[in-house]
Amino acid sequence: MQSQDAAQSAAPSSPAGPVVDVEQAEAALVEHYPRLVRLAYLVLPSSMGRRRRVLSAHGLVQRALPRGRTPAPLIPAQQAGRADDPGYALVRLQVVRTALRRGAGGRRWARLPPPLPRVWGLRLFPRPGGADELALDQRMSALSGPARAAHALRGLERLPDGDVREVLEAAGVTDADGALAEADQIPDPYRLLDSPEFDACSLQARPTDLLRRRRHLKAALVGGAALAVCGTLLALPGGGWGADGAAAPPYTQNPAARAALDPGKLTRISPAAWRTSARTDFSVWPARGDRTGDRALLRRALAVWARPGKSVRVSATPGTPAGGPAGPPQLLYAGTVDTARVVILYDGLRVVRYAEPEEGTEGAVLDLARADGAGRAGSGAVVLSRADGNVRYLTAPWVRAAAERDLRGPGSGAMALTLVDGVTSPLASPALRRGPCTSWNVLRLSDGTDTRLLTDLGELVPARLTAGPPGSPRDASGAKALRTWAPYACSLTAVRSAGVRSVNAWAFAEQPLPGAAGSAEWVCTRAETWRGGGSRVLAQFRTPGARSGAVAAKAQDVPECGAREPRVLAGVLWRSGAGGWYLLAAGSRDTASVRATGGVEGSAAGNLLTVRATKGARADLRGRLEDGRSVGGLR
Repeated sequence: MQSQDAAQSAAPSSPAGPVVDVEQAEAALVEHYPRLVRLAYLVLPSSMGRRRRVLSAHGLVQRALPRGRTPAPLIPAQQAGRADDPGYALVRLQVVRTALRRGAGGRRWARLPPPLPRVWGLRLFPRPGGADELALDQRMSALSGPARAAHALRGLERLPDGDVREVLEAAGVTDADGALAEADQIPDPYRLLDSPEFDACSLQARPTDLLRRRRHLKAALVGGAALAVCGTLLALPGGGWGADGAAAPPYTQNPAARAALDPGKLTRISPAAWRTSARTDFSVWPARGDRTGDRALLRRALAVWARPGKSVRVSATPGTPAGGPAGPPQLLYAGTVDTARVVILYDGLRVVRYAEPEEGTEGAVLDLARADGAGRAGSGAVVLSRADGNVRYLTAPWVRAAAERDLRGPGSGAMALTLVDGVTSPLASPALRRGPCTSWNVLRLSDGTDTRLLTDLGELVPARLTAGPPGSPRDASGAKALRTWAPYACSLTAVRSAGVRSVNAWAFAEQPLPGAAGSAEWVCTRAETWRGGGSRVLAQFRTPGARSGAVAAKAQDVPECGAREPRVLAGVLWRSGAGGWYLLAAGSRDTASVRATGGVEGSAAGNLLTVRATKGARADLRGRLEDGRSVGGLR
């Protein structure tokens, strides 16, 4: 049999239309599968027998997908009843082409066993129609394959003769006009084509020959026993492959791997365990949600985690291993959220979110995030869903109240969020917003002892916001911390999707501006990641009255502005109201002197430097600390 690609190249080419992706063609095939199977069944010859004809119709439709991006024929998908769909037109053309080729093979095709799908032990037939349908099937069996295709395209697809001719020619028919003329010999109304007689998706089943099956089964058992003996002999020392030493069995036979994928072995924590546990983190979260008993859903979530298919959209924070669980993970949540079924799992290192549509499993999503060493402050919430610009969280069992507030408006109040079984009502997500940054909504959680602010940075675990010196930061929930964060909230966009664990804002200096223009504020923000590496530091400068700060310097994977090196030095070129340019530099309070070299020369005692400069000048900054050490400026 010729390959599908070869057959396509041999057929006359149709005018190239829009390029169709495999995904677009698959969507059209799945949506219109019953219609395509009916079309294939009508084009195939009745001499194949109803059983083989049914299985062949399903098989050739399931193999009608292109191998890559393919131009669609410039033929309408259907004249009426459906908008033009290039994906459907492409798949339909391949169905007609393959069905005609199979019909032209004559008895050679009838003798071959049908390809996939295969049905063992049953014979499948369409439901019988009336006398009119039987007469129509007899008349169509007397036609050639192209004529049957022409009649089906006219009646089933509602295509005019011009479009039918284009489909036939694109499918390789040399005499399309003759096929149309031959199809005119059938006087039956087209409505009969919608009869159950030709519906290869609505079937009735009967058993095959039971005695023959029994004989075949005995023969298969004897052959299997002989094969097992031969395999054992080959594995003996000195012959065959030999043993694998101390290696574990293959993955599918490994007891630990099987246990990790068994929903019945999922770890479930008591709702009151966190009250007496020595640890307070994700490991003491109870299983919540209305589907914790849905074994089928849990099995799919575990299987996709271990072996995500090509259609699954997978995301993982930087540094997060993407492999399956090493053992049975802990169930945190299983339930319906908005229009999706969601499962949240935890294996001690990662929090994993599996989501699928409420109907079916197409479009499943798998998100993984590092969460090791989270502690009470880092395990306050995980993202359940994002939809329509909003986000829902699942909060820790010790959370008593949740609220939403705008980080850019420190004087604005917080709006309370409802909590139902730990799930918050939706709140606006800054991670999903596009365009100018006019607000930055964060989640405020209270547990009766502490109040914390968390922000969505587009990942599964929200980042904790703190403020203050790097050696002793505090949660950014107090009035002073909120005022510190307000001008710099929008700078959080620079650390989205970076695996961020927490972000601290530290106001390290105030600097008088030349010309009595007031005092500027210097703030350093540092984003720490779950994986340890990849920290990001921004030194920001804000003049009086400015609503937002300006980034003066930034660096990655440096110790400055952190607990290890709680100091920083940065500079900026600033233009005064009178038009003069100045180099302004500031260091943390333990800076004894600052010096500028290069395009600007100057020095000053203390942690502040103001030097006249020219537009576009560049300078190198060096500072000397009170203990005599030298520090360089961030760039």
